[in-house]
Amino acid sequence: MPRINTKDDLKALKTNITSKRDLNKPYITICSGTACHATGSDDVAAAIQAELEKEGLTEEVGVRRTGCHGFCERGPIIVIYPGEISYLNVTPDDVPEIIAKTIKGNEIIERLLYFDSSTGERIVHEQEIPFYKYQTRVVFSGNLWVDPANIDDYIALGGYQALAKALHDMTPEEVLEEVKRANLRGRGGGGFPAGRKWASTRNAVGEPKYVIVNCDEGDPGAYMDRSIMEGNPHRVLEGLAIAAYAIGAQHGFVYVRQEYPLAVKNLAIALEQAKEYGFLGKDILSSGFEFDVTVHRGAGAFVSGESSALMNAIEGTVGEPRPKYIHTSDSGVWGKPSNLNNVETYAIVPLILRKGADWFNSIGTEGSKGTKIFSLVGKVNNTGLVEVPMGTTLRDIIYKIGGGIPGGKRFKAVQTGGPSGGVIPERYLDSPVDFDELTKLGSMMGSGGMIVMDEDTCIVDIARYFVDFLCNESCGKCVPCREGLKRMREILNDIVAGKGREGDIELLHEIADVMKSAALCALGRTAANPVLSTIRYFGDEYEAHIKERKCPALVCKDLISFYIVPDKCTACRLCMKNCPEDAIEGDKRVIHVIDQTKCIKCGICYDVCPSKVGAVMKISGEPVPPPIPDAERVIERGKGQKARGERGREGDEYGN
Repeated sequence: MPRINTKDDLKALKTNITSKRDLNKPYITICSGTACHATGSDDVAAAIQAELEKEGLTEEVGVRRTGCHGFCERGPIIVIYPGEISYLNVTPDDVPEIIAKTIKGNEIIERLLYFDSSTGERIVHEQEIPFYKYQTRVVFSGNLWVDPANIDDYIALGGYQALAKALHDMTPEEVLEEVKRANLRGRGGGGFPAGRKWASTRNAVGEPKYVIVNCDEGDPGAYMDRSIMEGNPHRVLEGLAIAAYAIGAQHGFVYVRQEYPLAVKNLAIALEQAKEYGFLGKDILSSGFEFDVTVHRGAGAFVSGESSALMNAIEGTVGEPRPKYIHTSDSGVWGKPSNLNNVETYAIVPLILRKGADWFNSIGTEGSKGTKIFSLVGKVNNTGLVEVPMGTTLRDIIYKIGGGIPGGKRFKAVQTGGPSGGVIPERYLDSPVDFDELTKLGSMMGSGGMIVMDEDTCIVDIARYFVDFLCNESCGKCVPCREGLKRMREILNDIVAGKGREGDIELLHEIADVMKSAALCALGRTAANPVLSTIRYFGDEYEAHIKERKCPALVCKDLISFYIVPDKCTACRLCMKNCPEDAIEGDKRVIHVIDQTKCIKCGICYDVCPSKVGAVMKISGEPVPPPIPDAERVIERGKGQKARGERGREGDEYGN
C-alpha cells in the first residue's frame, strides 16, 4: 500500500482507483451492519460467494459488503449494480435464483422487491422506495458504496481530500472559521456550536491538547453512531484529523462501547490502512502535521457518555462526571484541554470543508443547519436509520418515511432525545424537528433516538420505564440524581400498580425541579424530562391511574382484568390449553370463563384467541363482569354456529 505524500499523490491515487473500476460490470452490495448480521447477512454473503464460484462468475461479478443501508426492518438488503436493483429480506435460499435470473438473465425477481401498499406496485430501485425517497442522505450516503474494510472505496468517493485541503490550503484558524461559518452544532445531544468548542480548546492554556470521538451512544433504540462507525470509519477519522489540526492536537481517542464489536473491528482496520497510506502518523501528507489515534473501549455505562465521565474512563478511573465549573475544553483528559464531539459531528466535517460552509448552511433551519440522522423505532411500519434536513416535520418522518402506524392503530406520541428526552403528543406532529423546536416542546434532540408509540401505549408506564432505566444507569455520585430518581421510580411504580395518591403529581414536579437545578451533570438535570413532558401532555392519564385506578391504554397489569365475552366465545379451548395457571374453565360447546382469583394477567389468553373471534378482552378497573351461570354456558349446536359467524364448522382449526 503506497504512502500518500502530497495532494497530487492523493488525486493520482483516486484516478487510478476509479480507472480500474468497470462501471458496467455487475456487482452486488450486501448490507452488513449489525442489524443485517442479526438477520443473516453473513449467510447470504457466503451463499452469494459460493454460487458465483459454482457458476464460474467470480471474475465477472463483484461483491461488496457495505455498512448499514438503514432500512433495518427489511434486511438483509442487497443492491445489484449497475441497474440499482434492490432486493429486501433476502435469504440464502434466494441466492441461486438471484444469480440465475438477475445476474445471468437480467431478469427482475418481483417477490424480492419492495411492495408499496399505497400504490399496489413493486419498486425496483432503492432510492425510489418511500423510506429512502424522502430522505436527504449526506453523512450516511457513503454507507451504500463503501466497504469499510477497503480504504480505496472511500478514496474513490473523495475521501481524505478535505484533510489534504486543510493541511495544504488552509491555516488552522481558517479551518476553525469555516466550521464556525457553517454553524455546525454538535449532534451528540446538547447542540453546542462545534466551532466555538474547538476554538475554546485551541485557546485554552495547556499542552498537549486532545480530540475525542464519543461513540458511547447508550440510548435505548439508538444506533446512528454505531452504524456510521461500522460502515464508514474513514469519514470519522478524517473529520477527527481535521479537528486536531484546527485545535493543535497531536493525539486523539475514539471512545466506543464494549457492545459494538463490529464497529471496533472496522475501526481497527481503518486505522491501520490510514497509517499505511500516511493519513495518520508523522508528517501527514508532507505537511509537518503529526496525529495519531487510540481506541478506548468503554464498559457500557450510560453515564460514561457524559463528557467528563467519558474522560475519567479514558484515564482509567471510574466513569463518573466531574463538576462542570471547569469545562473539559480547559481541563479534560489528564487535566489538559480536550475537545469531545460525537461520531456524526466529526463525520460531517470533511463534507463541510470539501463543499463549503455555504453548502451546509443551505440545508436545515435558521438555528439548526445540515441534516440529522434519527433512529426511527417503535410502533411504526418502517423502522431504521433516517437522515433528513433539520426542520423536517415529525409527521413527514413518521408517515412519509416511516410508513405510519402498523395495524391501522392511532398515533399517540413520539419520544425523542433518548431516556432523558421528552414525549411529544399527536397535536405537535407538524412541528419541525430541530434543536430549538424540540426544546420548546419539552423534549430535546439528544443523539437522535425517535421512539413512536400508538394508542396501546400507556404513557405513565413509558415514563416509569425511562426513569427506571436512568435510575439504574445513574452513577450515584450526587444526591439530587441518585435519590431523586429513586423516589420518582417509587412514585411511578405505585401509580401503575393502582397505589397512587393525591399529591403524587405535585411531588413529581417538586423532585424534578430540584434535579434540574442541583444535579451534578446533564444526566441528572435532564432525567426528569420524561416525567415532566408526560405530565404536561398526558396529565389525564396520570389522573385516571391515581383517582379512578384505571389504565386508559389497558397496559398496567394491576389495573386491568381479562374477560371472555360470552356471545363471542366459540369454545375453541385455545385460551384454556395455553393458560399457565389453569385459570380458565370450559369444554367443548361450553363458554369459557376466567377464574379471576387464579389469573396472573399474563395476557396469553388474549394473545392466542383467534383474531376473527376476539372473545378475550381487556377491562380497565373494577368490577370485573360476573361469571356466567353454568346453565347458560352451554353452546347449542345452532347457537354455536351462529356465534362462530362466517366460520361455521371452521372452529375445528382452532382446537375443537
